[in-house]
Amino acid sequence: MEENTSNVGENPPKTGKFALNYGLILGALFVVFGIMLFLQDAHTSRSSVNQIISIVLMIGVIFWGVFNFRKANGGYLKLGEALKIGTGIALISAIIYIIYMLVLVNVLDTEFPVKVAELQKAAAEEAGVASTEQIQQQYDGTINYFWITYPFILIFNIILGLVIGLIAGLIFKKAKPAY
Repeated sequence: MEENTSNVGENPPKTGKFALNYGLILGALFVVFGIMLFLQDAHTSRSSVNQIISIVLMIGVIFWGVFNFRKANGGYLKLGEALKIGTGIALISAIIYIIYMLVLVNVLDTEFPVKVAELQKAAAEEAGVASTEQIQQQYDGTINYFWITYPFILIFNIILGLVIGLIAGLIFKKAKPAY
């Protein structure tokens, strides 16, 4: 994604454009990863490897977006611009992923909430820290209130994008000279 750096003073690049473009890229990567897991019947897995891969994808795309914004801005970057880009990328990708989750839960695998609840129930029974009644309440709550997952995905992604954008901004920050 090369940007023209010859008019940096007249036409500085827009953080929103970079957030949108790289958010679409990250969202597409999340959907492809989700479909891959679905096709392998691993979409209900609680494996930390899946979570680590998602976070690494997010870090990579946000750093890539912030770096290319700095390049398009003549090599200069303010911390606030990096925060906007990181948060924007995370927001756009989260919206795309939520749309994928809605399709997954309502079309591809209508039993997804039940499968997740079964996994949680088995883990709770194995741990033995809750009574049978409490485990059943958790099971019923997971199925009946699965929709609450969507705002949590959005909030978690935005916070993570803010933190990653902050780190990228601190690494790539370069102020314009005062003269």
